[in-house]
Amino acid sequence: MADKDTVTKDYMSDNATFADLFNFYIYDGHEVIVPERLKPLDTTEIALPYSDEHLMAIQKLRDVMKLYAAMSDDNATYLLLGVENQSELHYAMPIKNGLYDMIEYTKQVEFTARQHRKNKDRPETNAEFLSGFYQTDRLHPVITLVVYFGADEWNAPRSIHDMLYTDDAAILRFVPDYKINLVAPAEIDDEHFEQFHTELRELLKFIKYSKDKEKLDDVIHSDDTFKRISRKTADVINIVTGSELHYETGKDEVDMCKAIEDMRNDSIAIGEARGVAIGEAKGILSTLLSLVKDGIITVADAAKRANMTVAEFEEKTGLKA
Repeated sequence: MADKDTVTKDYMSDNATFADLFNFYIYDGHEVIVPERLKPLDTTEIALPYSDEHLMAIQKLRDVMKLYAAMSDDNATYLLLGVENQSELHYAMPIKNGLYDMIEYTKQVEFTARQHRKNKDRPETNAEFLSGFYQTDRLHPVITLVVYFGADEWNAPRSIHDMLYTDDAAILRFVPDYKINLVAPAEIDDEHFEQFHTELRELLKFIKYSKDKEKLDDVIHSDDTFKRISRKTADVINIVTGSELHYETGKDEVDMCKAIEDMRNDSIAIGEARGVAIGEAKGILSTLLSLVKDGIITVADAAKRANMTVAEFEEKTGLKA
């Protein structure tokens, strides 16, 4: 089966789904971010931490990164939007995302400085000359969203302050904080799922109730949209929740109600078959035990007929007791 991180990355790379996520989180579901204005960006980030002796370059990979151009009458406002997909809790997420965002801002500063040099812009002050970033320069906002594809509550740290040894308010005033932006299915109220306009709604809703079979059954059967979801969404649901749903191949749409019912019927059939097999095995052992007690066959012979060792036969039939 495909890897959870791989399928969620592919799923969130779709412009419509990506825009839907950010519209839900930033604009309460209003369709402000237009999918057609999203452009994929290189997800490779280069960090340059110092070691004890020299500078080392470390390559890091984001999950999904896109540039959004918000057009206005005067000009375009650009947003750098990133998504980090988590199928498991990450207890250092504020550091991970904070590093990503700072690298993005650093790249913007360096790009601006290169443009000034290329255009032979004359700095007004020594400070502008040293930094390469002029007083009137500005940066494009970077927003990173964490999507947790798990049914549990996110009990990992949500900010750098949550990760520190101290909770001294006097100290924390001077420690810059970084808070993650998080979308976790367990934290979405049912009425807020209606703010999604793509099948991200069904995906996250299914995940939310995936560990509560009765509630999930109610949700699936009371929502007609689950009767015709895309095969791609059904596959992601199957993989991230481990539901082991079975549905017909070669079809573009999946009826999740039927898929769940088929899975349960298969489980019942398997259970019944195992029950019959266990019953038959117990019957054979009972018959062999009676023959041993009647002195017709030996314990060794009975064990051989049951494909067991003598010790196993005595333990299973209670002869040891």
